[in-house]
Amino acid sequence: MEMTYETLEALRKNHPAWRLMLADHAALIIAFLHRAFITTNRRSVTASQLAAGLDDELYALRQARGAESFPREAQDYLDEWADDRKGWLRKFYARDADEASYDLAPAVEKVVGWIQGLGERAFVGTESRLRLVFDLLKEIVDGSQEDPAEHLKELQRQKAALEERIRRVKRGELDLLDDTALRERFEHMVGTARELLADFREVEQNFRALDRSTRERIAAWDGSRSGLLSAIFEERDSINESDQGRSFRAFWDFLMSAGRQTELESLLRRSLEVPAIAAIRPDRSIRRVHHDWLEAGEHAQRSVALLSRELRRFLDDRAWLENRRIIELIGRIEANALALRADGPPDGLTMTMDLPAASVNLPLERPLYSPPERYALADSPAVAEELAIDSSALYDLVLVDPLLLRQRVRACLRDRDQIELAAVLAAYPLEHGLAELLGYLQLASSDRAALIDESATVVVDWAARDGVRRQARIPQVIFSREVQHESR
Repeated sequence: MEMTYETLEALRKNHPAWRLMLADHAALIIAFLHRAFITTNRRSVTASQLAAGLDDELYALRQARGAESFPREAQDYLDEWADDRKGWLRKFYARDADEASYDLAPAVEKVVGWIQGLGERAFVGTESRLRLVFDLLKEIVDGSQEDPAEHLKELQRQKAALEERIRRVKRGELDLLDDTALRERFEHMVGTARELLADFREVEQNFRALDRSTRERIAAWDGSRSGLLSAIFEERDSINESDQGRSFRAFWDFLMSAGRQTELESLLRRSLEVPAIAAIRPDRSIRRVHHDWLEAGEHAQRSVALLSRELRRFLDDRAWLENRRIIELIGRIEANALALRADGPPDGLTMTMDLPAASVNLPLERPLYSPPERYALADSPAVAEELAIDSSALYDLVLVDPLLLRQRVRACLRDRDQIELAAVLAAYPLEHGLAELLGYLQLASSDRAALIDESATVVVDWAARDGVRRQARIPQVIFSREVQHESR
């Protein structure tokens, strides 16, 4: 972002975080919302519960500062904070719920994080962050190195360092961190863990913005329905395959591993038992931070799935209205035809039709009977000549496992309802070339939830065994989850 006057002035007028910092009751808003949402890691609170909590907060403040300090009712404050002109709360109705609910806006979490950084810290740790910078730079360099010799050289260096460390441990020489280094790394871990919780709300907000823009495009669309669906799926896939989408999906897959959860829980428990960490009395809620991640991640996944279902219902409703309009036009045409049946068509109404004609087939045009040729077969087997034939081609066959292809498609559909074949191939590149691509097409043709649009084509490329890049042009294939449609 450019730090220019025009940019900052636009942020001051339009960004919810800046408006919150300039609000008259900013202290009340930030303190109450932090306690109601962030401290308890709640993703939605009903209107009655949130109003009751704010009413208790206002009562305590009025007792201390006078009744005129906060003269309005609690619900009036909540409605103002949820207004688009403020944007600090999101008011919505949950599925099958009669009462409104509230969720915290990502802008408020940014303000809370900035204010928490204003507090005076016991010490400012720099050594652990410097090491983190070096580790990240090494990962960037190693991850972009395409020379196998350089990889082997780095692995040999790590092997030598690890063997030297093993010898030192056997001699009783242990490299332990002092108390300052332990506390510094723990504070860094706590800050990163809490920042992750704030990222989930931003991911949800991005998908809601996509849903809102998609509905606006549907309402103003005047082209074909296939073109509209293609544009929608391309936009959704672009977000899923963006840097943020890939990072979130990789984080979620990493966290959903049972082994990783057990390891993380053990590391948290053991780190809190370290005397240097226990001496600073850390927040005990950090022990279950991985459960908070899971809860926030599942809420984000459910929100994205709900947006997909609502979008599908929105499209179904528009299709139903279009079909109803067609039926009305057909009925009007039939009524007009019945009204004109007695008097005949009006003057000037003409229609041309081809005259019926019989097809003539002459008997002599048929071919005459030709007896089949007979071949004499010898009873004695023929002896083949001694030829040097390379039979390795009979065994060098490509085996494509259709079950593995189905598992890859299901893995890509884990956090979404629909995905294009091109996105699946981006996540799982072709390993067996054209044979594997034909396997995906056969899988789509036998899957009743898949869609093959022959009016649109997609170019797929892969690296063959000889190193040559090859391309194939295939119809657009969209895989979908199998859902149970509700009857109208």
